[in-house]
Amino acid sequence: MRVENPLWGAPRIHGELLKLGFEVAQSSVAKYMVKRRGPPSKGWRTFLRNHAPDIAAMDLFAVPTIGFDLLYAFVIVRLDRRDLVWINVTANPTAE
Repeated sequence: MRVENPLWGAPRIHGELLKLGFEVAQSSVAKYMVKRRGPPSKGWRTFLRNHAPDIAAMDLFAVPTIGFDLLYAFVIVRLDRRDLVWINVTANPTAE
């Protein structure tokens, strides 16, 4: 079970074995579990630090004007330095 589900720990495997009808202690499951090979994978913080220069966020939103018209704004921001890459405002959004 550990090889097929590497994110499962001893408590989860113990519960699955109990559902299947195997009476075994959680400590026994932990004792015989296959150890993870190699270092653990990197976290989100490392991923974001490594890829932040290449990540951009975009948003399309409506802005009501003082005359109760709607303007549609499209913004693209580069996340590493929070630079504006593209900004555009229109009253009639179309596919173009």
